[in-house]
Amino acid sequence: MSPFDSWKKQGRAGREGDGHRGYFALHDSYGDGPLDDAQFDEWDHRLDRAAPLSDDDLAPARKGRGKLRWAVRIVAGLIGLFIVLVAWLAVTAPLSKSLQPIAPPQLTLLASNGTPIARNGANIDKPVEIAKLPKYVPQSFVAIEDRRFYSHWGIDPRGIARAAWSNLTSNRTEGGSTITQQLAKFTFLTPRQTLGRKAREMLIAFWLEAWLSKDQILERYLSNAYFGDNAYGLRAASLHYFSREPEDLTRSQAAMLAGLVQAPSAYAPTKHYQRAANRMKMVVQAEVETGMITRAQAARIRPPKLHVRNRPDLPTGTYFADWALPQARQMTPQGYSHVTLTTTLDARLQSIARRVVERAPVGKAQVALVAMRPNGEVVAMIGGKDYEKSPFNRATQAKRQPGSTFKLFVYLAALRSGMTPDDRIDNMPITEGSYRPQNAGGNYSKTISLEDAFAHSSNVAAVRLFKTVGSDKVIAMARDLGMTGPMPAGDPSLALGTASTTLMQLTAAYAGVAGNSFPVEPHAFVQSQGGWLVQAWNWSKRHSFSAKNHAEIEQLLRATINNGTGRAAMLSVPNYGKTGTTQDNRDALFVGFAGDLVVGVWVGNDDNTPLKGIHGGGIPARIWHDFMVSALRGPAPAPAPQPTASTDPGGPIKPMDVPELKDIPLDDKGSRLQVGQDGVTVSTQVNGIPIDLRLDQNGLKVSPGQPTDANAAPPSGGN
Repeated sequence: MSPFDSWKKQGRAGREGDGHRGYFALHDSYGDGPLDDAQFDEWDHRLDRAAPLSDDDLAPARKGRGKLRWAVRIVAGLIGLFIVLVAWLAVTAPLSKSLQPIAPPQLTLLASNGTPIARNGANIDKPVEIAKLPKYVPQSFVAIEDRRFYSHWGIDPRGIARAAWSNLTSNRTEGGSTITQQLAKFTFLTPRQTLGRKAREMLIAFWLEAWLSKDQILERYLSNAYFGDNAYGLRAASLHYFSREPEDLTRSQAAMLAGLVQAPSAYAPTKHYQRAANRMKMVVQAEVETGMITRAQAARIRPPKLHVRNRPDLPTGTYFADWALPQARQMTPQGYSHVTLTTTLDARLQSIARRVVERAPVGKAQVALVAMRPNGEVVAMIGGKDYEKSPFNRATQAKRQPGSTFKLFVYLAALRSGMTPDDRIDNMPITEGSYRPQNAGGNYSKTISLEDAFAHSSNVAAVRLFKTVGSDKVIAMARDLGMTGPMPAGDPSLALGTASTTLMQLTAAYAGVAGNSFPVEPHAFVQSQGGWLVQAWNWSKRHSFSAKNHAEIEQLLRATINNGTGRAAMLSVPNYGKTGTTQDNRDALFVGFAGDLVVGVWVGNDDNTPLKGIHGGGIPARIWHDFMVSALRGPAPAPAPQPTASTDPGGPIKPMDVPELKDIPLDDKGSRLQVGQDGVTVSTQVNGIPIDLRLDQNGLKVSPGQPTDANAAPPSGGN
């Protein structure tokens, strides 16, 4: 039905009794009041003669209603967009964030005796307050960075236009960012130069202007801006360059600092003083142009002298410091204050580690060493031969195969399942299956005890034991001791250490055995014991071996040093350890413990190429021995008074190194000299065959020696 016909129907409806509908339909023509039959007849007659309304006649009304609906939708959309933007800014650009430092604060790490070892992080200090600064200090920054700062709303169209025109007509590159935009940029955004980032920068600038006063914005800008030389914020920069608080800055000092923020590294006066002085003159000229000072005042301003504070007197990183830093950051709340933390690093032991590594004859190969207490406190760390040349930490970052040091988990699983060190296992070549490892030097026997197999690092015995015990139990044992890397179930090569790990993790596993409490988490800071409830909870998560199993594994580890492949590591005190050499001599390791120290040593090439003549029972074992001899000796006593001409020393003079005569390295091929009260023994090799030459009261005796390291895998496979 057309609108016209509907209208007629409404009019007739009024005549038929629905008076209120007819009234509202016709009152525009007849005015208010009741309608009689004659009036209805007249109206019907008019309607019959009138031409029906067309769609064109009704179009203006429809168009008006459509525009109104679109206007409502647009307004609603804008309101919704505003709400979304406010919510987004509240999440991504909280005002509190502009009160936080934009870089981690400076952190100084100390050795356990209080000796500083490294300083890392930004040189920052507490925020400044505009009301407490001399007026010319903030004026200097406003003059050179944003002259209309107090008149714009975060965006300066004139500044943007000027910068764009300068960039188009000259070779200079100018920026049009206001101080508010700069605060938005370095507080909330990344430095990437993209249109999207610029748009977000402007949006956040409007947000800051809406919620903060101009002085609050300027305070936060001055407290976080970068001034070069690792100094962030006006207070840190003022103390660094002029050794004075910003409240005491002179006009020339303030002008020089204001000139640095445009290009801090290029203008840093400690490195480029003349550049900084020239830039300071530009700041002074800007103050003249803005009416902040007169030309006469400007003429009296001279470049200030530097009084540099906080010169770099410590390395920003070392192998240990780089590893400890993430732990330190978790321990310190974010703020402006400098933090000093004492680590577990023992300066004396670190010095010993550095010395023994430096004199190790490894050629171009790299060396890593980790020393820790049985509870995981790391007391010494060497991640490579030279941190300056290569900060890559081979003790914590390099994942390499552990070789036969992994056999610890195989034998532990066997002992836990009920076997004993005296049980025997087949030590003949493996002839079945696709994996056929071999013993180094072709040393086989019909059977061998578990103790001898471990001590002499028999590959075939380890693989057979792995199959007997089951890979699931071996892997579970390794997991219990903290090994987290992939270990494929059912792979017999796993028994020979083909699953990669780090030296740190491997040493921590041996620490779990040393203290009979595992897993051990290596850490760089003394851990708080907490209350009894915390201690009880921590102990509930730890495991230990039975007294019988612990004594048995110590028996195997001690046999390795005293009678097996690790004899080069032998000490005059109870010592325990295991050698490891991977396929083609790509990695050589020795891990063991004595006294209250657990130490792991690794030697290898970064490109994983084979080592020449180096195996776990050779140089790594000797590095371990040399470190332990000095480390377990304890701190050097105070020097005795020097004898004078009238002083009698009181007895015969004795060599100072007599205690070390029990085990002296003779060359870099494993030859050792052992001196005892009953004779002298030289352990060496002749054409690759180990022999012992013993001289005592019965004369000279030559006897076969123990193999230097029977864990080296054959070319066909193994560890």
